[in-house]
Amino acid sequence: MKKSLVVVGVTGSVAAYKACEIIRLLVKDGLETQVILTKEGERFVTPLALQTLSHNKVITDMFELPEEWDPVHISIADKAGMILIAPATANIIAKLACGICDDMLTCTVCAAKAPVLIAPAMNVNMYENKTVQENIAKLKKLGYKFIGPIKGKLACGYEGMGCLADVKEIASSAARLLK
Repeated sequence: MKKSLVVVGVTGSVAAYKACEIIRLLVKDGLETQVILTKEGERFVTPLALQTLSHNKVITDMFELPEEWDPVHISIADKAGMILIAPATANIIAKLACGICDDMLTCTVCAAKAPVLIAPAMNVNMYENKTVQENIAKLKKLGYKFIGPIKGKLACGYEGMGCLADVKEIASSAARLLK
């Protein structure tokens, strides 16, 4: 049976507000979305906004007691048709490249067999950092897919590579990867 759930990971980047539009586009396309919002991501966008758009409870805490027994990261990983991380910070990319599982998003990705699409967003100097580039290369070699970033005016005032890719392109790439 084909899995149709898109797990959307939202991390701590100023571009997190764009995840709202990505989720809206996925839902409009008839796709079920389950959002995992990191603690850092909560600084930029609220669980309520993401829940309203996704029509599902937003997962924020790995240690929240479930209403019934259910290792949440495993059950989400089992249901995932694909995982989209948008925006993806240098931090989440490094954690995934090193196999660090210290929050709900990293544990879910590690437990999933689904394809993963990563949409980086960060300062140009961070994006061009050799370690970040090595982590991206490692993840690509492991089969992770990437979209963007693109060149543009960054939140810090710099101009350069590091802007989140176009939300419509991210949503359509996620839908294609799911199918």
